[in-house]
Amino acid sequence: METVFDWITVAIFAGLIVLFMQRSTGDEPPQDSIWQYLGPSVGCAVANYLGNEGYQLAAIAVIAATLGYILFVLRPFNFWPKS
Repeated sequence: METVFDWITVAIFAGLIVLFMQRSTGDEPPQDSIWQYLGPSVGCAVANYLGNEGYQLAAIAVIAATLGYILFVLRPFNFWPKS
């Protein structure tokens, strides 16, 4: 873990793991599919690769897209009502 992108993407991925584990062990698990977690997981890997290869702006864009996906699709917080 040498770059800031390593730390950021690992932190996002760890949060994603915690979200999945918390939801899958609840009394009434939500209707999340395991496939919904694949996109942000791959996003973390791609952002880390891009950041380590010197494409900082692309890595930041992928991190932002990954966080947006997590917030709007997986909805870890109850800010917005589900439709």
